[in-house]
Amino acid sequence: MAACSFAPLYGDSIIFPQPTNGQDYIVHLVNNPGTGKFFAWPVGMILDSVSGAIDVTRSQTGMRYEIGFVKTGTTDTCLSQLIIGGAAYLDSVYVLDNGATKAYPYYDANLYLPAVCNGGSGCTFDVTGSAANQKVIVDKFTGVIDLQKTLNGTLLGLGGAFGLIPVNGNSVTTTIYYRLNDPSNNALQHIDVQIAYYGSKSLLSSGLLGGITNALDNILSGHIISTSINPRPPLIVIVRHN
Repeated sequence: MAACSFAPLYGDSIIFPQPTNGQDYIVHLVNNPGTGKFFAWPVGMILDSVSGAIDVTRSQTGMRYEIGFVKTGTTDTCLSQLIIGGAAYLDSVYVLDNGATKAYPYYDANLYLPAVCNGGSGCTFDVTGSAANQKVIVDKFTGVIDLQKTLNGTLLGLGGAFGLIPVNGNSVTTTIYYRLNDPSNNALQHIDVQIAYYGSKSLLSSGLLGGITNALDNILSGHIISTSINPRPPLIVIVRHN
């Protein structure tokens, strides 16, 4: 909802990436708030500070953003929210001993939406095989990350994403390329995901747990994930024992 008469508007509360012939997909303002400066948070939206145009192809998708505009000659900031549709994963701690062995994607910055991809729906994940090359095991139809196989590997004796003997605090960052059968019309998208390992939950610092809890609370409340830091890549922490 617009906060004032010259808030930046883009025709809807959510926009989606679209297929292009090698060019970036750009979304322009549908109103004319005048001259001034545009900005957005959290970090991840590629926004032209002069025109307000959004480079959707280069922006982080699956996120809710706040877009601000300060009109020339004023000090007032007009605000509007915009979601760039796409898949994301929760910042979360998964304890394997408790049966938390799968990390599920959510869509369009809304944890309560029905899953876009339930298998056989026309979605494809890890299109380029970049995650599999790092031994991060992603279901190609649902986008679910198998944390057990990612940690232990799929072949006996070879180890998973952290090697044969994982070290506490080790992490890998992988890029998952995907296409969704939704209003993005199967445009190629991607998300970076950071996965960390700890042998037991007691080894996690209070700062790490606090950051994860804050991100979760914001998503569950329908707020932007962060007002001060880059929320990507999402952090998935695999913990072997409780």
